Amino acid sequence: MTEYTMTTRTDLPFAEATARVKEMLGAQGFGVLTEIDLRATFKAKLDADTADHVVLGACRPQLAHEAVQADPSIAALLPCNVVVRDAGDHRVVEAFDPAVMISMMEDAPQVLRDVAADARVRLEAAVGAL
Repeated sequence: MTEYTMTTRTDLPFAEATARVKEMLGAQGFGVLTEIDLRATFKAKLDADTADHVVLGACRPQLAHEAVQADPSIAALLPCNVVVRDAGDHRVVEAFDPAVMISMMEDAPQVLRDVAADARVRLEAAVGAL
């Protein structure tokens, strides 16, 4: 199986882990544009009970702008998704790896490769800071 996320675990309680992830993303210049509470959504729409699970849509405006200037269609891949989920005895934090994203583009221009590399370093630092 191909690894497509950068992953870490933490023993922090879910709410604290989520707050810490947001803080670490901010330290790397990312803002959280969206927050999707999968647990609440699945309960409301499907009456399904699941563990705590949020998807944070993180964006570093400078990188997003540079990428969109190089290829407007790249906006379909924004923002960077970072997930915090309860795995029982620990919490899992995952970020989609921008290097995997850019590898799906056969002839990605160098500017997009550079943006992806920068985003990867920053996301890796944010996730790894837990």
